[in-house]
Amino acid sequence: MNTVVKTKQGLVEGLRSEDGKTAIFRGIPYAQPPTGALRFRRPQEHEPWEGTLSCQEFPNRCPQADPTKMGFYAKEFYDSFVPECGEDCLRLNLWTPADSTSESRLPVLFWIHGGAFMHGWGSEKEFDGEGFAKKGVILCTINYRVNAFGFFAHPDLERETEERVSGNYGILDQIFALKWVRENIAAFGGDPEKITLAGQSAGCMSVQSIISSPLSKGMMRGAILQSGGGLRAVHETPEKERLWDISRKLMEYLHTETIDQLRQVPANTLMEAAYAVNKEGLGWTPHKDGWLLPASTDEQAETGKIHDISYMIGSTGDDIGGETLLQESGARFCENQLKLGRTPAYFYFFDRKLPGDDAGAFHSSELWYVFETYPRCWRPWEDCDRELARAMSAYWANFAKTGNPGGGTLPRWEPYTAKNREPILLAEEIVQKGN
Repeated sequence: MNTVVKTKQGLVEGLRSEDGKTAIFRGIPYAQPPTGALRFRRPQEHEPWEGTLSCQEFPNRCPQADPTKMGFYAKEFYDSFVPECGEDCLRLNLWTPADSTSESRLPVLFWIHGGAFMHGWGSEKEFDGEGFAKKGVILCTINYRVNAFGFFAHPDLERETEERVSGNYGILDQIFALKWVRENIAAFGGDPEKITLAGQSAGCMSVQSIISSPLSKGMMRGAILQSGGGLRAVHETPEKERLWDISRKLMEYLHTETIDQLRQVPANTLMEAAYAVNKEGLGWTPHKDGWLLPASTDEQAETGKIHDISYMIGSTGDDIGGETLLQESGARFCENQLKLGRTPAYFYFFDRKLPGDDAGAFHSSELWYVFETYPRCWRPWEDCDRELARAMSAYWANFAKTGNPGGGTLPRWEPYTAKNREPILLAEEIVQKGN
């Protein structure tokens, strides 16, 4: 793979990993910067550029709070490099094998970060694609609009669209990035027909929104839902009036009366107001708009309107809501697949209590293993952690390749069926009851 690649918009130049085995492209723009008049509008195709665009530095993150002040998670994930904030954030990162060519047709894992729809970015230190690239899978991570930048909704904005909808810009960004990948990934060695979506927490809820949307039909062949998805999980898709309400509170907080005035508010001021009016829970989220989301994600799943693709779903032992909430919602999702007569889902339960403190198998703890980035963490890892990371990253890579996580010397993982309703246990040992 040449480190200079031609995309639809122009040439981009990446770099090689230290060992030379991976070509890395950082901060490729997939849409126009959503600034000025494009704030609170759908993503727009990026204008072509002349010459070669350097894509060797990770991009801005959408304006958000300082993650280094987030207590436990600051120590866990945000104690190193944090990109600058900026509205010019609609960019993605790619890791592809250095020996791949436009004829390789490799599978693609399209990763969507979490962060309660308030913060997060695609180049957090726990995310890295070198491990996947060495397994023959291209990793794509994206930045998208969060908090008010991504989910502000208002009746006046509806008048600007033919469909009479507003908000959901963060999810539209994700779908737009997915479209960009389908149009350009062959040049990086990938196959546009072998894309698997994956995400954790709000990233998982994003994946569930995308697989529930008619706008993305036919754009992926599989999806991985980590700690945030299922049926009747942590968050019910709200009606648009709920987003209108928090958006009006934002305008009142900023003493603005029109959308044009709000578009002129400095990004940092708007960001601070977005946090100030979001008093509790998930305020800035995807909502039912009758277009992107015709109904709630639960309704879309139960009526068979989610995409008929391969699924993998699970959560952690000390996850949000405790051990049972997300595991039960995952089980209901798997049961629904059976009810619909579709391909059985692969169900997991991650319960390795991480060494070094008493946080256990906390929300997000599995990420160190999926991406094999545990050496970047302060924890005193043990041999079982290294083995678990090797196995989990291989399961995720295999799923991206074939829709089946199993294979090779990995412990057997059976899908969820009427005869096998037990998740595979990912812990000090990997076991599945009945196997």
